[in-house]
Amino acid sequence: MTNGYRLTAATGIHKGDRDYQQDRVDLLSHARANGCVLGIVADGMGGRSGGRKASDQVIMTARQLFERYSPATDDAAAMLMQVAREAHVVIKLTAISAEEEPHSTVAAFVINAGGDCHWAHSGDSRIYHFHGGKLIRRTTDHSYVQMLVKRGEITEEQANVHPQSNILMGCLGTETEPPVDVHFIPRLRTGDCLVACSDGVWHYFKDD
Repeated sequence: MTNGYRLTAATGIHKGDRDYQQDRVDLLSHARANGCVLGIVADGMGGRSGGRKASDQVIMTARQLFERYSPATDDAAAMLMQVAREAHVVIKLTAISAEEEPHSTVAAFVINAGGDCHWAHSGDSRIYHFHGGKLIRRTTDHSYVQMLVKRGEITEEQANVHPQSNILMGCLGTETEPPVDVHFIPRLRTGDCLVACSDGVWHYFKDD
């Protein structure tokens, strides 16, 4: 992908059957680097105030670090990991004023002007990479049911409807350091599509 290609993007959010919205999404164009974009989803947990404060902090941290990011000299994967680490620390501090212990997932990607793409995630918010409508790759959840899938105890289909599918093994705001997985796509092609979403969306997906 070069600067001659067109990037089409959109965001959407819906609170579903919740009484209040705790998810946050943002899509940013770099102020100084034409063709460089950041997409990010954060799914907050921890009551009306805690969950929203947690996801707000993820978005705020991402905006600040992306503004300072220089595609020509900086490491995009390192920047995304820094977003997760810094947001994690601040979310832990907000627990003092929240009604419940706040946590948040994160799924974020950076596309540089040259067409290379980096992504990072923690928790069970996902990033999907499609080409021509076919799934190429997706993130692997940091969840209890994903651990069962890895052990061969249940299938992906069973994990989707498992009664403990909401239990995370790691995310931002926990006592321990959150797991943060990164992935690199050397060059996006015409027809590629990236989807970043929370579990409220991907529960309706099938990988095939």
